[in-house]
Amino acid sequence: MRSLVVAALSCLAVAACSRSDDVEIKAAGVATPPPTLAGVDLSQPVRALGTEPFWSLELNGTDMIYTSPEPGELRAPQPAAVVQGTVAMFEAAATDGQPMKVTLTATECSDGMSDRTYPLTAIVELGERTLTGCAASTAAIMSAGESGPVDAPAQPAG
Repeated sequence: MRSLVVAALSCLAVAACSRSDDVEIKAAGVATPPPTLAGVDLSQPVRALGTEPFWSLELNGTDMIYTSPEPGELRAPQPAAVVQGTVAMFEAAATDGQPMKVTLTATECSDGMSDRTYPLTAIVELGERTLTGCAASTAAIMSAGESGPVDAPAQPAG
């Protein structure tokens, strides 16, 4: 009987100590920082792209929008990122009903066709198809040169 009481008290102690940091932060009224992966703010627009076949996928905060020359455009509502360590996942059903899953991994990536390097590797699953490519913030991709790292643009001093 005594061991049962000790076990029950141990469980209660562990449960009391395992409150998540998010609960404590929210209780204190402190804003939770946006999720980031390899320095990429996932609360801002992110673009993944690949070659052979050419495709792109935009995460704009509201939608996940896949485009390619062949099947056209697919859209799905963008869920919140599920970040675990160096991986972030977004999963939803596209407007045509097929599953759309985007996995971003914090590993440097080369698209194989340019001299650019990206901070994230992307895997996009559309139904039975799996595409691999690279990803970065949309702002970084739009401001990057033809070669070198695709990094977030410098913020003006203010």
